[in-house]
Amino acid sequence: MIIKYFSFLLGLIWSYSFIRTQSIFSNKTALLFKLFISKVSWITFILACYFGYKNFTIKSTLIGIVISIAIVHTMFYFSGKYLESKFGENKLKKMKMVLEYALVFFIVYYVIF
Repeated sequence: MIIKYFSFLLGLIWSYSFIRTQSIFSNKTALLFKLFISKVSWITFILACYFGYKNFTIKSTLIGIVISIAIVHTMFYFSGKYLESKFGENKLKKMKMVLEYALVFFIVYYVIF
């Protein structure tokens, strides 16, 4: 039962982290991210919630959802502070721009081929 609950939490954390990642990108890139990745992550998140509802009590399911969302937000906060202190804001903006163009390129490449 504990392994089942941990896999439930892991599924929630995994899917919500992709949903949360969408907010990092600019509007144009976030639109592509929304169309191709975020929709699948929302479906996975909803199905994980349903899995928790079917296998556990409502209380433990809601606690798991709250814990997983809190973990993801905490991880994003601390990783953002760490990256900003290590690289600086200007270098992070340049890296973000490169990652956005790479994401757009890979999505276009995936759609074409």
